[in-house]
Amino acid sequence: MITYLDHVGIVAHTLEEATSVLVDQLGLQYDTERTPYPKGGYFAPERTKIFFVKVNLGETRIEILLPDDNQSGIGRYLERRGSGLHHLGYGSTDVVADTKLFMERGLNYIDFGGPIDEITASFFHPKTAAGILTEIVPDRRP
Repeated sequence: MITYLDHVGIVAHTLEEATSVLVDQLGLQYDTERTPYPKGGYFAPERTKIFFVKVNLGETRIEILLPDDNQSGIGRYLERRGSGLHHLGYGSTDVVADTKLFMERGLNYIDFGGPIDEITASFFHPKTAAGILTEIVPDRRP
């Protein structure tokens, strides 16, 4: 079951570009428990470095996506559209079950390879989700 909005993904050219708005201007802080700072995390299928920023006391995070090149899907997205909103990520009590349910309801699953019963997160194509790249991740709340 989808339980909450886990994160909003944004794409940027550099960490400094995202930091200038999110940290310097809005006063938000990096979520160093979710992604270590300054190293960050890495999403290998898309060759993209990631960082999470806390939205103060709320549960929702902002995920900063920094593609290594313009060949990956995220890199091509940044090249075509520039910095900004990339996707919405929803927390789920059962990622596999919700992925199958969304597929049954007509959303196109983006397959990064591997058996669907072993996924830990899933993405759905924007053309089948009201123009919004949609992600399902595990519910991380305590």
